[in-house]
Amino acid sequence: MVVPTMLSLVFSSVACVLIFSGMQIYRPFLASTQATTLLGGFVGSWLFILSLTAISNLETLLLGRGFQAKLFPEVAFCLVSALIASGMVHRVCATTCIIFSILALYYVNRISQKVHNHSVVSAVDAAAHSKKKKK
Repeated sequence: MVVPTMLSLVFSSVACVLIFSGMQIYRPFLASTQATTLLGGFVGSWLFILSLTAISNLETLLLGRGFQAKLFPEVAFCLVSALIASGMVHRVCATTCIIFSILALYYVNRISQKVHNHSVVSAVDAAAHSKKKKK
């Protein structure tokens, strides 16, 4: 089921606020054992993915349909904000958040490449193709 960009922006923004506030409310629980500390890093990676989705949807609405999120400003900003939120819970949460976030970013990129695979013909390929036709 495809969700419109505006609705996805609202859902991901609300989910970011809920995850951040949940991490702060349950901070003592998330910092209590090793397993829950890893869970805190995993929840922080969801915060990263949802904030990246929200920012990307906002840019799509403001700048047009073909705009893509880049590594520096969007991904770096979302990763740093998720690390700060996870670091407020526990230092190990921040470390595991980095690992889970990079792994999640890899899989989101793979899925995006499969779904939105736009074959872009470069100018060099186009020139080589036109020379072959002329011969």
